[in-house]
Amino acid sequence: MIQPTASFKENLMLLPSIDGLSRIELVDGSGNVVATIENQPGKQGSLAVYQYLAQEFGALDSEAAQLGLSIFAEHTEDAKNRPGAHPNIDRLVAIIEGASPLQLKVIAD
Repeated sequence: MIQPTASFKENLMLLPSIDGLSRIELVDGSGNVVATIENQPGKQGSLAVYQYLAQEFGALDSEAAQLGLSIFAEHTEDAKNRPGAHPNIDRLVAIIEGASPLQLKVIAD
């Protein structure tokens, strides 16, 4: 498991490549896709983080969410100050605060 630094940019360099990845679907306990993170500009950092969490934990639970917030580094504080500006970080905060865990379905190209 990586040891996140205080820099999101540095942390991204520690994560596996997202080459060949189309998207990640976040699935609730009823099997419904509640969110999707596409492999497109502006979302690739989140895609890399969520892919890593899927590889390490298999699901997005409180422990995975804590690590995710550490990886997002300085963006986590910004997300807490501006709810809605970073929905993929907001989701991690919500899980830590008691929202139901989500399954992470990694979809290749």
